[in-house]
Formats: sequence, structure tokens, C-alpha cells
Amino acid sequence: MAPYPDSMLPADHTERMARARLSLEGLSVGDGFGECFFGMNADGLIASRRLPAAPWCWTDDTAMALSIYEVLNEFGGIDCDALADCFARRHAQDPNRGYGSMARRILFSIERGEPWAVAAQNAFSGDGSMGNGGAMRVGPVGGYFADDLAAVVEHARRSAMVTHAHPDGQAGAIAVAVAAACAFRMRGDVHVDSGRILMDTVIEYTPEGPTRSGLVKARALDFGEDVVTAARALGNGGQVISSDTVPLAVWCAARHLDDFEQAMWTTVSAWGDIDTNCAIVGSIVALAVGLEGIPQEWRVAREPLPLKGCM
Repeated sequence: MAPYPDSMLPADHTERMARARLSLEGLSVGDGFGECFFGMNADGLIASRRLPAAPWCWTDDTAMALSIYEVLNEFGGIDCDALADCFARRHAQDPNRGYGSMARRILFSIERGEPWAVAAQNAFSGDGSMGNGGAMRVGPVGGYFADDLAAVVEHARRSAMVTHAHPDGQAGAIAVAVAAACAFRMRGDVHVDSGRILMDTVIEYTPEGPTRSGLVKARALDFGEDVVTAARALGNGGQVISSDTVPLAVWCAARHLDDFEQAMWTTVSAWGDIDTNCAIVGSIVALAVGLEGIPQEWRVAREPLPLKGCM
């Protein structure tokens, strides 16, 4: 993958990448934390808020977010061809990260040389995927373009369309990226109305469809509502589609914009697609609380990221 000349990158590229890196940190910690609760009787851990034993191994959520981070760093934005190559390469090198069956099919097709647009469109009998995969990995895009919501929307869409040809799969990515950008804009100034403001902005920028409808429904819920009750109303990712995942995740993030730890415990309490829910919430809340707001113990427990100069 040949990078653009440095002269074509934004003058503040380093600052933008720091924001993307912060979102990636929250995403990967959330991903690893959430993954620990699969396949075990975790009710006691959640009730007592006892941390799972380390290491917290990350999944395909983080693996694909790493590719997004890499492409942002090289291109100053999302180049779909480069991102497809990164996704396929990383999958080939480390396929046992919990990729879903359809994601595997798409990535195998790209690895064999099929154009990403064809591979993505062929999913689900030509309808394309409306899954939550675009949303789970997109937080760094919101961080990178936090000063320009129109750019957030465009590059979030690009980041999703490589594997998600269905418009609602792309809408989920847009919603999460906009939420991440809003969270960064609110850093250091989170107040009682911040969560509602964030959700209003996300709804404004999310295209019409099931995910946006779910976000409108989430906006009407009180932040004091029990998360299990909220999950019954909104979904918890159990269907592994955007509309069943993004509304609850954005609601959890908006509810706890100033408290990463509380956001994580609330999110795991909803069960469902726990690692993806926590990855989404972590990618948003990290941009509001900063690196210091992510507990050091949690960051150490998470499996290291294969990045130079990791935080």
C-alpha cells in the first residue's frame, strides 16, 4: 500500500491520529473486556463488578479497527481499495479472531482477487450486509475527523461499504462515527444534557432506515432506565445487525460519557453481542474521557496491540 505524499496529508495529521488512537484504545479495551464474558457464568462477576482474569484478548472488532487506523495514517482518510487490502491481509495472517461467517466469506473473496464492491454486494443474496461490523470498527474515523461532521459521515460510509453494501449497515457506521466525533467535542465539558445533545446529533446525521429509527426510540428512553429493560426495547446485538446493536450502544455511551468504567459495566449487563457492544461504547466514551479516563488496570489487562508506539 503506497501512502500519499506527506504534502497531501492534513497539516494537523499527527493530532488527528492521536484522536484516532485514543478511540482505538477505548475500542480495543472494550472489545477485550466484553469478550471475557462469553462462555462463562458471568452474572456474579457483573453483579459484584469483579474484573475478569487477564489477558483480555481482542477480537475481529479490534483487528478490523487496526486496519482502519492504518489506512487513516497512510492516507489521511479512508481509501476503500487500501482498506479492503488491509482487511484481507490481516484476516489471512490471523483468521481466528472471531470473524463472522459472512465476513469470512467476503474477506476470502477479496483475498482471491474479487473486487471488494462485488464481494460486498454479493452478501445475503445480493442485498449486502446490514450487520454491525461497520459500526464496531469505525470509532477512529470519528476521532480523526472530529472537527468536520460531513467528513465523518463520508469516511464512515467508505469504511463500511468495503464489507457492508446494505445502506443500513453503512448507517450504523455513520451513527457510531458521529457519536465518537461528538464525544471528542464534549471532552472536558460533559454536563447533564450532553448525552441528549449527542444523541440528537447522531440522529440528525444518520440516514433514514431501521438503525435511525432505533436511535429515535433510544432517544426517548430515560438514562435512568434499567439497561436490561432498554435492551428489550432496543435489542442488544443478538441479531448481529446494525439496527439491533447501534441504538443501545449509543444510548449506553451517551448515558456514561464521563465514566468509561461505568459505561462498560452497564453495557455488559445488557448481554447480547457483548464484545461488539463494548467495543462501540469504548470507542465513543474514550474520546470524551481521554486516556487518563480509561483505567490503567484495564489497559494492562487487554492483550497488546500490534502497533508501533502504543500508548
